[in-house]
Amino acid sequence: MPEIAPGAVPSPNIWNTPQVYEIENRAVDPDGLIEAAMRAERPWTDATVLDVGCGTGFHLPFFAREAARVIGVEPHARLAAAARRRVADLPSVDVRVGAAQALPLPDASVDVVHARWAYFFGPGCEPGLAELDRVVRRGGAIFVIDNDATRSTFGGWFRRWLTSYDPGRVERFWTRRGFSREPLLIRWSFGSRDDLAAVLRIEFPAELADRFLAEHDGLDVDYAVNLWWRRT
Repeated sequence: MPEIAPGAVPSPNIWNTPQVYEIENRAVDPDGLIEAAMRAERPWTDATVLDVGCGTGFHLPFFAREAARVIGVEPHARLAAAARRRVADLPSVDVRVGAAQALPLPDASVDVVHARWAYFFGPGCEPGLAELDRVVRRGGAIFVIDNDATRSTFGGWFRRWLTSYDPGRVERFWTRRGFSREPLLIRWSFGSRDDLAAVLRIEFPAELADRFLAEHDGLDVDYAVNLWWRRT
């Protein structure tokens, strides 16, 4: 089996530093706003849930509490192996190596899709969206969580780093494809400044990360995201 699934788009944060990304995952959205917004649109009790770009499987046990079946797909074989270890005692969870553009699932086999900061960043992700259309059953839902660079502390940092990013173009992309937008203001909440610094340094170039850290006091960072969702 290849180390990386063919066609995979590299993820420079979790692929290179999964231990630090674990800190970031633990810090994200302690108030559960993303979960509540998803649940309001399409609950996953007794459903089959697909987590695309599941990484080391951080979210798989969460979905397994209510779903009948959970499938994690991850293009990086070593991360997928870590995900399998995480869910080894959860018989309803299966982890597979594959890319978003070629999901290793049969047609109409999934009820709910969760993709959080993985592959689906607007223009260019059409092959992956076509695959989601193929594997999601009628009556299901697709959820994509991405950054809202128009507001919040994190959004400002994101714009200072990726100056070419065009939020309007991204919004038009999703709207044309029938997705609705739920804007959410979540937060990062860290246990220490060292943890915040470590995460900033995997998300941004070192010079910018150090500047952001110097500018920002405390352990919490307000963070705007968009929940893009569509019923099938």
